[in-house]
Amino acid sequence: MITVEELEGKQAITWCTGCGNFGILAALKKAVIELDVPRHEILLVSGIGCSSKAPHYINLNMFHTLHGRAIPVATGAHLVNPDLKVIVNTGDGDGLGEGFSHYIHAARRNVNLAVFIHNNGVMGLTKGQFSPAAQRGYVSITSPPPGAPMWPINPVALAIAGGATYVARGFSGNQKDLVTLMVEAVQHRGFAVVDILQPCQTWNRKLTWKFYNERAYSLQEEGHDPTNKMLALEKSFEFGDRIPVGLFYRSKLPDLASGLALPKDSRLRDHETDRALLQQVVNDLIL
Repeated sequence: MITVEELEGKQAITWCTGCGNFGILAALKKAVIELDVPRHEILLVSGIGCSSKAPHYINLNMFHTLHGRAIPVATGAHLVNPDLKVIVNTGDGDGLGEGFSHYIHAARRNVNLAVFIHNNGVMGLTKGQFSPAAQRGYVSITSPPPGAPMWPINPVALAIAGGATYVARGFSGNQKDLVTLMVEAVQHRGFAVVDILQPCQTWNRKLTWKFYNERAYSLQEEGHDPTNKMLALEKSFEFGDRIPVGLFYRSKLPDLASGLALPKDSRLRDHETDRALLQQVVNDLIL
């Protein structure tokens, strides 16, 4: 059994006071403990941004990649070592901006990954510019009134439509339910997304703790059927006086690895390339 003390990160946390990332980090630690697997069997992969600092603050194996590139790196890690439970920590700027095409293609491929999106509507690390998930009209230091001129990306709807087989939304202020969603996402075989609503106390003065606490409601408490794809899509566009939180959609479909010619009795991590055979392949292409 992993303890909270074992998961304590060695780096000082640099998030702003009141940041929603603290709740996400706390939930992640609880989820890891509930998963009850050895620490070396978990890999955290992140991109760039406040969200992507999370792996630095928890004592697990991690890979800090380039801006927007967490998902392809995580895909590679999974395919060479399917025994790993690979978790992507990304933000709405990182994963839905530079990493948007990777997000969609990983969904349609149904890669066996759990992707946790820290969604606050802003580029918090670079002074609060609007992110791809920012609400239309969001005013920032680089987008004066009338504010952001386009509609936001809907990560839940896009994941469902794109082919993801586990799609949920959490709230960093609801630890109990967020932990449950994280555990289910990691245990699910296929592309699992948890879009996590979190306030940015410093830059986003609209999507606050009060805003979410007054609007968030549980899909499961209202009897939502997560096997109904069209209903899930309909619910994903509900974002106003009421904001649904919980499991939107879940299905069982073959994942990417099951359709690839991967070794059946070993792992690619242990594979040694025969350089002479590789050179012959190159020579055949040239000739």
